[in-house]
Amino acid sequence: MTSFIMASTLRNYYGGNWASFSFSGLLSWLKEYQENSDVVTENSSWQAQILENEEAILLSSKDKTIQHVEVFCYASQDLHKDVEEAGALLKNHAFVTSADSVEAAEAAEAACLPTADASLNTRSSETLAEQTQSSEPESSLAVNDAEAAGEKENHSDDKATEEEPSENVPKVQDTTEPPKKNRISYSQIIKEGRRFNIDLVSKLLYSRGLLIDLLIKSNVSRYAEFKNITRILAFRDGIVEQVPCSRADVFNSKQLTMVEKRMLMKFLTFCMEYEEHPDEYKAYEETTFSEYLKTQKLTPNLQYFVLHSIAMTSETTSHTVDGLKATKNFLHCLGRYGNTPFLFPLYGQGELPQCFCRMCAVFGGIYCLRHSVQCLVVDKESRKCKAMIDQFGQRIISKHFVIEDSYLSENTCSRVQYRQISRAVLITDGSVLKTESDQQVSIMTVPAEEPGSFAVRVIELCSSTMTCMKGTYLVHLTCVSSTTAREDLEPVVQKLFTPYTEMEAENEHIEKPRILWALYFNMRDSSDISRDCYNDLPSNVYVCSGPDCDLGNDNAVKQAETVFQQICPNEDFCPAPPNPEDIVFDGDSSQQEASESTVISETNSETPKGNTDLGYPEEPSK
Repeated sequence: MTSFIMASTLRNYYGGNWASFSFSGLLSWLKEYQENSDVVTENSSWQAQILENEEAILLSSKDKTIQHVEVFCYASQDLHKDVEEAGALLKNHAFVTSADSVEAAEAAEAACLPTADASLNTRSSETLAEQTQSSEPESSLAVNDAEAAGEKENHSDDKATEEEPSENVPKVQDTTEPPKKNRISYSQIIKEGRRFNIDLVSKLLYSRGLLIDLLIKSNVSRYAEFKNITRILAFRDGIVEQVPCSRADVFNSKQLTMVEKRMLMKFLTFCMEYEEHPDEYKAYEETTFSEYLKTQKLTPNLQYFVLHSIAMTSETTSHTVDGLKATKNFLHCLGRYGNTPFLFPLYGQGELPQCFCRMCAVFGGIYCLRHSVQCLVVDKESRKCKAMIDQFGQRIISKHFVIEDSYLSENTCSRVQYRQISRAVLITDGSVLKTESDQQVSIMTVPAEEPGSFAVRVIELCSSTMTCMKGTYLVHLTCVSSTTAREDLEPVVQKLFTPYTEMEAENEHIEKPRILWALYFNMRDSSDISRDCYNDLPSNVYVCSGPDCDLGNDNAVKQAETVFQQICPNEDFCPAPPNPEDIVFDGDSSQQEASESTVISETNSETPKGNTDLGYPEEPSK
């Protein structure tokens, strides 16, 4: 049995920079970021564990992947001492370091993982297991519509009110008047904080992407539920409009003339088969996709839609083949689960790491929270890593070590040049494009306007995604960093939204949605770092990157499979679990005489029959 260890951390949540937080949980995360930036804890207990023929590779004692954090509250801040977050449980005080860290403690008490009702895969339709027995793999993923998700949200509301509230919440200086009737205040956001699931990284799942295929293949999808992205938007000349994507959308669109509809359908049909017609684009391979579109008898209107809303590629850096490939991928994903190519996991992107952790736990994997590693122990002769030493000075031996880039020290990463991602998270009181339904999930690309800047991706989530409270929207903005996140993203924010101010509160007919709360930060992108860039890294230490800036998750899946194949070269990556009746547990002599083709050891077993409410398997009898 090949053994390996993933370096643990003092973090009290799963997923690292892929995590999702409740509102108070996010405030706690911000507080921890501030404290980690100011204080560095020195611990030399590892030195006594290093032998003469060994040397240590020290790991970083603080997280440097997040920078330039700025928070703004525009909602009326009528926060009183008796305002409580509904449904928050008192949990995990271990990482509160001092008595005067009251705000951090109070926020952290609400920053627990999703409760049972949040983790349950409660559906209004058939269960995943029932679907997989009678349908194709394309339909074996649980995708909710707005109504089903609304029912789930109501169920969560009932559960949350039964739980005991926490004592207090962080206070924010009052700078505006008390809210008027039917307006959302900061105290309401705090009280409904557990309705929010705020992602640190903003991504979507392509319906035929690698991650969806992996979720179905490995049966990890049983632990998650998804919602369709309902519309793709474009921002042009100061106006937000919906982009027709599918054939039905194109022909029903009132934005396009009949001639434009025919042009668009002809071009999209070509993109689906572009590899079979190289003569059509061969001469333009070295030009940008934007220049190539100008040669294809498309109107400026259609060129804009294809470039920014379908291919979603850069106007200045993406070449023709890149654009054609992106367009084909977009079209290939249409129709599998809805009229757009994208899915979003209910309760946020941070649910996905937890889903894989649950499956890992079924097969005996151990995940340690609030448990840091001080150093790796390297044998001087073989130059292999043989152990790690944790915060208590305990030596843990293994053959393979998987570590995330952020844990490596400055000495190890002295030759690494990192890129940065600019991120903004907004809580707003309305959608960027109002329609009859207030349960729209939208994606929009705002093109770069100045040389050296990058296009900004905007994802707007409604309450039926289980990421925000009713009456609000959660908006994620992402781009490649040029400067700080605020400098990169604030111009786009100002075009689409209006800060909730005293003057605007008096205006009942304002067109733009109002910002209630905003967060800006930069996140490190280590996705394209070559292993050779790290100094003196042992061959049995495998480095994983944090999130990248791409919309999809293909890079993470490819990286995980690559590392797995290096450790277990003759094993299948995330294989389909065996049937429960085929499992044989150690000591069960009555079944060990069964056919060898059906005998599977306990360490490779599937979930036993009978699941608990939390989705974890019941302990099998032995």
